[in-house]
Amino acid sequence: MADDRTGSGSKSSRRRKRLPPGVSNPIDIHVGNRLRLRRTLLGLSQEKLGNEVGLTFQQIQKYERGANRIGASRLYQFSQLLDVPVSYFFEDMPSEIRSHEGQMSWGLSDQTPEELAPDPSARRETLELVRGYYKIKDPAVRARLFELTKALGRMQD
Repeated sequence: MADDRTGSGSKSSRRRKRLPPGVSNPIDIHVGNRLRLRRTLLGLSQEKLGNEVGLTFQQIQKYERGANRIGASRLYQFSQLLDVPVSYFFEDMPSEIRSHEGQMSWGLSDQTPEELAPDPSARRETLELVRGYYKIKDPAVRARLFELTKALGRMQD
């Protein structure tokens, strides 16, 4: 039998491994995290976004968790509704999951979806804080709140 590395091995021996059923691909989790980030930043509920695209909020939840893969046409639809380019959903992807081998190791590890989005700015609490901050109409009050927040942060160091 010929060596697989020469390209003359059997077709089945060259197949790439797949994640087992029920294990989300880390890229799907990342795309879902980015969908949740943008939706939350815009102040949209899962229900509101679902209504805009003809889905239930449960389906949006599955997309955001990476449990269901988002097809190309749906991703394009989300990009239009959320006013971002399609590439937005793939930005800041961890380098570890950019290769097939990386996807397999992350997908089969005990990584949580939150570990694929370790940036604190991606957390709901942060997004709600930013939205609340910008709802303050008076620039002087916003500036005082900003200074207070920085002072409190320094106290923790």
